[in-house]
Amino acid sequence: MIKAISPYFLTFLFVISFVFNGFSQAEKAETEIQQIMKQLEVVGMSVAVVKKGEVIYTHSFGLKNIEQNTPLQDQDIFRIASISKSFSATSIMQLIKAGKLSLDDDMSKLVGFKIRNPKFPETIITLKMAMSHRSSLNDSEGYLNLDVINPDKNPNWAKCYSDYEPGTGYKYCNLNYNLIGTIIEKQSGERFDSYVKNHILKPLNLNAGYCVDSLDTNLFATLYEYNGKTKQFTASPTAYAPRREEIKNYVMGYSTPIFSPTGGMKISATDLAKYMTMHMYYGNYKGKRIISKKYSKIMQTKLSDEEGYGLAIRTVDDLIPGKVMKGHTGSAYGLYSAMFFQPEDKFGFVVITNGCNPIYTDGMNNVLKQTMVALYTNFIK
Repeated sequence: MIKAISPYFLTFLFVISFVFNGFSQAEKAETEIQQIMKQLEVVGMSVAVVKKGEVIYTHSFGLKNIEQNTPLQDQDIFRIASISKSFSATSIMQLIKAGKLSLDDDMSKLVGFKIRNPKFPETIITLKMAMSHRSSLNDSEGYLNLDVINPDKNPNWAKCYSDYEPGTGYKYCNLNYNLIGTIIEKQSGERFDSYVKNHILKPLNLNAGYCVDSLDTNLFATLYEYNGKTKQFTASPTAYAPRREEIKNYVMGYSTPIFSPTGGMKISATDLAKYMTMHMYYGNYKGKRIISKKYSKIMQTKLSDEEGYGLAIRTVDDLIPGKVMKGHTGSAYGLYSAMFFQPEDKFGFVVITNGCNPIYTDGMNNVLKQTMVALYTNFIK
Protein backbone atom coordinates (compact mmCIF):
# COMPACT_ATOMS: atom_id res chain seq x y z
CA MET A 1 0.00 0.00 0.00
CA ILE A 2 1.41 3.41 -1.02
CA LYS A 3 1.26 6.03 1.73
CA ALA A 4 0.05 9.56 0.91
CA ILE A 5 2.83 12.13 0.60
CA SER A 6 2.72 14.75 3.33
CA PRO A 7 1.90 18.28 2.05
CA TYR A 8 4.67 19.55 4.36
CA PHE A 9 7.13 17.31 2.54
CA LEU A 10 5.94 18.63 -0.82
CA THR A 11 6.43 22.20 0.41
CA PHE A 12 9.91 21.26 1.57
CA LEU A 13 10.75 19.84 -1.85
CA PHE A 14 9.42 22.95 -3.58
CA VAL A 15 11.53 25.25 -1.40
CA ILE A 16 14.63 23.13 -1.91
CA SER A 17 14.01 23.08 -5.67
CA PHE A 18 13.46 26.86 -5.74
CA VAL A 19 16.63 27.55 -3.78
CA PHE A 20 18.65 25.13 -5.88
CA ASN A 21 17.40 26.61 -9.14
CA GLY A 22 18.11 30.11 -7.83
CA PHE A 23 21.69 29.19 -7.05
CA SER A 24 21.98 27.49 -10.43
CA GLN A 25 20.71 30.59 -12.23
CA ALA A 26 23.06 32.85 -10.31
CA GLU A 27 26.09 30.60 -10.86
CA LYS A 28 25.41 30.40 -14.60
CA ALA A 29 24.88 34.17 -14.89
CA GLU A 30 28.03 34.90 -12.90
CA THR A 31 30.11 32.58 -15.06
CA GLU A 32 28.84 34.31 -18.22
CA ILE A 33 29.43 37.78 -16.75
CA GLN A 34 32.97 36.89 -15.69
CA GLN A 35 33.66 35.79 -19.27
CA ILE A 36 32.30 39.10 -20.58
CA MET A 37 34.50 40.98 -18.11
CA LYS A 38 37.61 39.10 -19.16
CA GLN A 39 36.91 39.59 -22.87
CA LEU A 40 36.19 43.32 -22.56
CA GLU A 41 38.77 44.11 -19.85
CA VAL A 42 36.32 45.26 -17.20
CA VAL A 43 37.72 46.70 -13.95
CA GLY A 44 34.61 46.22 -11.81
CA MET A 45 30.88 45.85 -12.31
CA SER A 46 27.74 45.94 -10.16
CA VAL A 47 24.44 44.48 -11.40
CA ALA A 48 20.86 44.23 -10.16
CA VAL A 49 17.80 42.37 -11.47
CA VAL A 50 14.21 43.37 -10.74
CA LYS A 51 11.25 41.03 -11.27
CA LYS A 52 7.62 41.76 -10.36
CA GLY A 53 8.59 44.73 -8.22
CA GLU A 54 11.34 43.01 -6.23
CA VAL A 55 15.13 43.18 -6.51
CA ILE A 56 15.72 39.43 -6.91
CA TYR A 57 19.47 39.49 -7.54
CA THR A 58 22.43 41.78 -6.94
CA HIS A 59 26.11 41.07 -7.32
CA SER A 60 29.39 42.94 -7.71
CA PHE A 61 32.42 41.72 -9.64
CA GLY A 62 36.03 42.82 -9.93
CA LEU A 63 37.68 45.82 -8.34
CA LYS A 64 36.48 49.03 -6.74
CA ASN A 65 40.05 50.38 -6.83
CA ILE A 66 42.92 48.95 -8.89
CA GLU A 67 45.74 50.60 -6.96
CA GLN A 68 44.53 49.28 -3.60
CA ASN A 69 43.22 45.99 -5.03
CA THR A 70 39.90 46.64 -3.27
CA PRO A 71 37.01 44.37 -4.31
CA LEU A 72 33.78 46.04 -5.43
CA GLN A 73 30.81 45.60 -3.06
CA ASP A 74 27.06 45.92 -3.67
CA GLN A 75 26.79 48.98 -1.41
CA ASP A 76 29.48 50.89 -3.32
CA ILE A 77 28.43 54.07 -5.09
CA PHE A 78 29.13 55.23 -8.65
CA ARG A 79 28.68 58.55 -10.39
CA ILE A 80 26.19 57.19 -12.92
CA ALA A 81 26.47 59.94 -15.59
CA SER A 82 23.47 60.56 -17.86
CA ILE A 83 20.98 58.29 -16.11
CA SER A 84 21.01 61.27 -13.73
CA LYS A 85 18.84 63.16 -16.24
CA SER A 86 15.85 61.02 -15.29
CA PHE A 87 16.06 62.28 -11.69
CA SER A 88 15.91 65.84 -13.00
CA ALA A 89 12.98 64.98 -15.27
CA THR A 90 11.17 63.26 -12.40
CA SER A 91 11.62 66.42 -10.30
CA ILE A 92 10.13 68.53 -13.10
CA MET A 93 7.12 66.21 -13.31
CA GLN A 94 6.52 66.68 -9.58
CA LEU A 95 6.56 70.46 -10.03
CA ILE A 96 4.19 70.26 -13.00
CA LYS A 97 1.78 68.16 -10.92
CA ALA A 98 2.03 70.83 -8.21
CA GLY A 99 0.91 73.43 -10.77
CA LYS A 100 4.16 75.39 -10.74
CA LEU A 101 4.99 75.05 -14.43
CA SER A 102 4.03 73.38 -17.71
CA LEU A 103 5.84 71.38 -20.37
CA ASP A 104 4.80 74.08 -22.85
CA ASP A 105 6.38 76.92 -20.87
CA ASP A 106 8.94 79.15 -22.58
CA MET A 107 12.47 78.28 -21.42
CA SER A 108 13.38 81.99 -21.53
CA LYS A 109 10.79 82.81 -18.88
CA LEU A 110 11.73 79.81 -16.76
CA VAL A 111 15.51 80.37 -16.86
CA GLY A 112 15.48 84.16 -16.60
CA PHE A 113 17.42 85.08 -19.74
CA LYS A 114 16.86 84.65 -23.47
CA ILE A 115 16.79 81.05 -24.72
CA ARG A 116 16.15 81.54 -28.44
CA ASN A 117 17.79 80.08 -31.51
CA PRO A 118 18.98 83.21 -33.38
CA LYS A 119 18.28 81.49 -36.71
CA PHE A 120 14.64 81.02 -35.64
CA PRO A 121 14.02 83.93 -33.23
CA GLU A 122 10.23 83.67 -33.35
CA THR A 123 10.12 79.99 -32.37
CA ILE A 124 9.60 79.47 -28.65
CA ILE A 125 11.87 76.83 -27.10
CA THR A 126 9.70 74.98 -24.60
CA LEU A 127 10.56 72.98 -21.50
CA LYS A 128 9.34 69.84 -23.29
CA MET A 129 11.76 70.48 -26.17
CA ALA A 130 14.68 70.82 -23.75
CA MET A 131 13.74 67.66 -21.82
CA SER A 132 13.54 65.63 -25.04
CA HIS A 133 16.70 67.10 -26.67
CA ARG A 134 14.65 68.72 -29.44
CA SER A 135 15.47 72.29 -28.35
CA SER A 136 18.18 72.81 -31.03
CA LEU A 137 20.73 73.47 -28.24
CA ASN A 138 24.17 71.86 -28.45
CA ASP A 139 27.24 71.52 -26.23
CA SER A 140 29.76 73.18 -28.57
CA GLU A 141 30.45 75.98 -26.04
CA GLY A 142 30.42 73.56 -23.11
CA TYR A 143 27.80 72.95 -20.44
CA LEU A 144 29.58 73.21 -17.08
CA ASN A 145 28.05 76.62 -16.35
CA LEU A 146 25.20 78.73 -17.68
CA ASP A 147 27.47 81.56 -18.81
CA VAL A 148 28.05 79.70 -22.08
CA ILE A 149 24.47 80.32 -23.25
CA ASN A 150 23.79 83.59 -21.44
CA PRO A 151 23.92 86.44 -24.01
CA ASP A 152 25.19 88.81 -21.31
CA LYS A 153 28.10 86.53 -20.40
CA ASN A 154 29.34 84.88 -23.61
CA PRO A 155 29.79 86.77 -26.91
CA ASN A 156 29.67 83.38 -28.67
CA TRP A 157 26.33 82.35 -27.12
CA ALA A 158 24.76 81.87 -30.57
CA LYS A 159 27.04 78.88 -31.19
CA CYS A 160 25.05 76.99 -28.55
CA TYR A 161 22.25 76.62 -31.12
CA SER A 162 22.14 74.24 -34.08
CA ASP A 163 20.90 75.02 -37.58
CA TYR A 164 17.47 73.34 -37.33
CA GLU A 165 14.28 74.90 -36.01
CA PRO A 166 13.52 74.02 -32.36
CA GLY A 167 11.08 71.13 -32.13
CA THR A 168 11.90 69.74 -35.60
CA GLY A 169 15.09 67.77 -34.89
CA TYR A 170 16.99 65.88 -32.20
CA LYS A 171 20.45 66.49 -30.76
CA TYR A 172 21.53 65.03 -27.42
CA CYS A 173 22.70 67.94 -25.31
CA ASN A 174 23.87 68.06 -21.68
CA LEU A 175 23.29 71.81 -21.49
CA ASN A 176 19.54 71.16 -21.76
CA TYR A 177 19.52 69.37 -18.42
CA ASN A 178 21.78 71.80 -16.58
CA LEU A 179 19.25 74.46 -17.56
CA ILE A 180 16.47 72.18 -16.32
CA GLY A 181 18.23 71.87 -12.95
CA THR A 182 18.18 75.66 -12.71
CA ILE A 183 14.43 75.67 -13.35
CA ILE A 184 13.89 73.17 -10.52
CA GLU A 185 15.60 75.59 -8.13
CA LYS A 186 13.67 78.62 -9.35
CA GLN A 187 10.29 76.90 -9.10
CA SER A 188 10.84 74.99 -5.84
CA GLY A 189 12.96 77.43 -3.84
CA GLU A 190 15.23 74.52 -2.86
CA ARG A 191 18.83 73.99 -3.95
CA PHE A 192 18.85 71.35 -6.69
CA ASP A 193 20.64 68.61 -4.75
CA SER A 194 18.42 69.17 -1.73
CA TYR A 195 15.24 69.08 -3.81
CA VAL A 196 16.11 65.68 -5.33
CA LYS A 197 17.13 64.35 -1.92
CA ASN A 198 13.96 65.54 -0.17
CA HIS A 199 11.44 64.61 -2.86
CA ILE A 200 12.87 61.46 -4.49
CA LEU A 201 15.76 59.90 -2.56
CA LYS A 202 14.42 60.16 0.99
CA PRO A 203 10.91 58.91 0.14
CA LEU A 204 12.49 55.89 -1.59
CA ASN A 205 15.03 55.45 1.24
CA LEU A 206 18.01 55.54 -1.15
CA ASN A 207 21.61 56.21 -0.15
CA ALA A 208 22.41 58.56 -3.01
CA GLY A 209 22.83 62.19 -3.97
CA TYR A 210 24.39 64.88 -6.14
CA CYS A 211 26.43 66.55 -3.40
CA VAL A 212 29.69 64.72 -2.65
CA ASP A 213 29.84 65.99 0.93
CA SER A 214 26.40 64.53 1.70
CA LEU A 215 27.68 60.99 1.09
CA ASP A 216 30.21 58.56 2.57
CA THR A 217 33.14 58.99 0.18
CA ASN A 218 34.57 55.64 1.33
CA LEU A 219 31.81 54.03 -0.74
CA PHE A 220 32.81 55.72 -4.00
CA ALA A 221 33.99 53.31 -6.69
CA THR A 222 37.03 54.77 -8.47
CA LEU A 223 36.30 55.41 -12.15
CA TYR A 224 38.91 54.51 -14.78
CA GLU A 225 39.45 55.78 -18.33
CA TYR A 226 40.75 53.12 -20.76
CA ASN A 227 43.59 53.89 -23.18
CA GLY A 228 43.15 51.74 -26.27
CA LYS A 229 46.78 52.16 -27.39
CA THR A 230 48.48 51.28 -24.11
CA LYS A 231 45.63 49.08 -22.81
CA GLN A 232 46.04 50.82 -19.46
CA PHE A 233 43.48 52.28 -17.05
CA THR A 234 43.88 55.76 -15.55
CA ALA A 235 41.87 56.87 -12.53
CA SER A 236 39.48 59.83 -12.91
CA PRO A 237 39.39 61.50 -9.47
CA THR A 238 37.58 64.61 -10.79
CA ALA A 239 34.42 62.50 -11.08
CA TYR A 240 33.93 63.04 -7.36
CA ALA A 241 35.32 66.57 -7.01
CA PRO A 242 33.42 68.15 -4.06
CA ARG A 243 33.64 71.71 -5.51
CA ARG A 244 33.34 73.16 -2.02
CA GLU A 245 34.69 76.63 -2.88
CA GLU A 246 32.19 77.02 -5.71
CA ILE A 247 29.35 75.89 -3.45
CA LYS A 248 30.34 78.56 -0.90
CA ASN A 249 29.53 81.22 -3.53
CA TYR A 250 26.43 79.45 -4.82
CA VAL A 251 23.77 81.54 -6.58
CA MET A 252 20.35 79.87 -6.48
CA GLY A 253 18.87 79.46 -9.92
CA TYR A 254 22.20 79.94 -11.71
CA SER A 255 25.04 77.96 -10.11
CA THR A 256 23.12 74.69 -10.52
CA PRO A 257 25.55 73.04 -13.01
CA ILE A 258 27.98 72.69 -10.08
CA PHE A 259 25.92 69.63 -9.07
CA SER A 260 25.50 68.46 -12.70
CA PRO A 261 21.76 67.78 -13.02
CA THR A 262 22.78 66.28 -16.37
CA GLY A 263 25.14 63.62 -14.96
CA GLY A 264 26.08 64.03 -11.30
CA MET A 265 23.94 61.49 -9.41
CA LYS A 266 25.93 59.10 -7.21
CA ILE A 267 24.20 55.84 -6.28
CA SER A 268 24.71 52.07 -6.00
CA ALA A 269 23.34 49.62 -8.56
CA THR A 270 20.99 48.17 -5.93
CA ASP A 271 19.48 51.53 -5.02
CA LEU A 272 19.25 52.55 -8.67
CA ALA A 273 17.26 49.34 -9.25
CA LYS A 274 14.74 50.47 -6.60
CA TYR A 275 14.43 53.86 -8.28
CA MET A 276 14.00 52.09 -11.64
CA THR A 277 11.21 49.97 -10.15
CA MET A 278 9.34 53.17 -9.30
CA HIS A 279 9.35 54.09 -12.99
CA MET A 280 8.45 50.51 -13.95
CA TYR A 281 5.31 50.93 -11.84
CA TYR A 282 4.56 54.36 -13.34
CA GLY A 283 5.68 56.50 -10.43
CA ASN A 284 4.81 54.18 -7.53
CA TYR A 285 7.26 52.16 -5.41
CA LYS A 286 5.76 49.83 -2.79
CA GLY A 287 2.88 52.20 -2.10
CA LYS A 288 4.99 55.35 -2.16
CA ARG A 289 3.92 57.60 -5.03
CA ILE A 290 6.78 59.75 -6.38
CA ILE A 291 5.12 61.05 -9.55
CA SER A 292 1.64 60.58 -10.98
CA LYS A 293 0.92 57.76 -13.40
CA LYS A 294 -0.01 60.33 -16.05
CA TYR A 295 3.34 62.11 -15.93
CA SER A 296 5.31 58.89 -15.58
CA LYS A 297 3.78 57.66 -18.84
CA ILE A 298 4.58 61.00 -20.50
CA MET A 299 8.24 60.56 -19.50
CA GLN A 300 8.26 57.12 -21.14
CA THR A 301 6.57 58.18 -24.39
CA LYS A 302 9.11 58.58 -27.16
CA LEU A 303 9.07 61.90 -29.00
CA SER A 304 11.88 61.16 -31.46
CA ASP A 305 11.15 58.06 -33.52
CA GLU A 306 14.69 57.38 -34.66
CA GLU A 307 16.32 57.93 -31.26
CA GLY A 308 13.38 56.65 -29.18
CA TYR A 309 13.84 59.49 -26.67
CA GLY A 310 11.05 60.72 -24.42
CA LEU A 311 11.68 62.86 -21.34
CA ALA A 312 14.94 61.35 -20.01
CA ILE A 313 13.60 57.85 -20.74
CA ARG A 314 14.50 56.08 -23.99
CA THR A 315 12.54 53.33 -25.78
CA VAL A 316 14.68 50.58 -27.34
CA ASP A 317 13.72 47.38 -29.15
CA ASP A 318 17.18 45.99 -29.89
CA LEU A 319 18.39 45.21 -26.37
CA ILE A 320 16.41 42.10 -25.35
CA PRO A 321 15.07 40.03 -28.30
CA GLY A 322 11.34 40.53 -28.72
CA LYS A 323 11.06 43.07 -25.88
CA VAL A 324 10.53 46.82 -25.96
CA MET A 325 12.55 48.28 -23.07
CA LYS A 326 12.52 51.70 -21.40
CA GLY A 327 15.48 53.34 -19.70
CA HIS A 328 18.72 55.26 -20.13
CA THR A 329 22.47 54.82 -20.36
CA GLY A 330 25.36 56.87 -19.03
CA SER A 331 29.05 57.31 -19.81
CA ALA A 332 31.64 59.65 -18.29
CA TYR A 333 35.10 59.46 -16.71
CA GLY A 334 35.43 55.84 -17.91
CA LEU A 335 32.17 54.74 -16.28
CA TYR A 336 29.41 53.09 -18.30
CA SER A 337 25.93 52.57 -16.86
CA ALA A 338 22.57 51.23 -18.00
CA MET A 339 19.10 51.12 -16.48
CA PHE A 340 16.40 49.42 -18.58
CA PHE A 341 13.01 47.97 -17.68
CA GLN A 342 9.93 46.40 -19.26
CA PRO A 343 6.83 48.14 -17.80
CA GLU A 344 4.29 45.53 -18.96
CA ASP A 345 6.18 42.36 -17.99
CA LYS A 346 7.65 44.06 -14.89
CA PHE A 347 11.32 43.19 -15.11
CA GLY A 348 14.44 45.29 -15.45
CA PHE A 349 18.20 45.50 -15.07
CA VAL A 350 20.87 47.86 -13.80
CA VAL A 351 24.46 47.38 -14.93
CA ILE A 352 27.31 49.72 -13.95
CA THR A 353 31.01 49.35 -14.69
CA ASN A 354 33.74 51.64 -13.36
CA GLY A 355 36.02 50.94 -16.33
CA CYS A 356 36.22 48.77 -19.44
CA ASN A 357 37.39 48.54 -23.04
CA PRO A 358 34.49 50.50 -24.58
CA ILE A 359 33.49 48.57 -27.70
CA TYR A 360 30.07 49.48 -29.10
CA THR A 361 27.47 47.56 -31.11
CA ASP A 362 24.40 49.36 -32.50
CA GLY A 363 25.12 52.37 -30.32
CA MET A 364 25.42 50.53 -26.99
CA ASN A 365 28.48 49.52 -24.99
CA ASN A 366 29.02 45.77 -25.39
CA VAL A 367 29.68 45.26 -21.67
CA LEU A 368 26.28 46.70 -20.79
CA LYS A 369 24.34 44.97 -23.54
CA GLN A 370 25.90 41.52 -23.18
CA THR A 371 25.53 41.60 -19.40
CA MET A 372 21.85 42.57 -19.57
CA VAL A 373 21.20 39.77 -22.06
CA ALA A 374 22.94 37.31 -19.71
CA LEU A 375 20.81 38.51 -16.78
CA TYR A 376 17.64 38.23 -18.84
CA THR A 377 18.48 34.74 -20.06
CA ASN A 378 19.26 33.41 -16.60
CA PHE A 379 16.75 35.22 -14.38
CA ILE A 380 13.79 36.27 -16.52
CA LYS A 381 13.39 34.24 -19.70
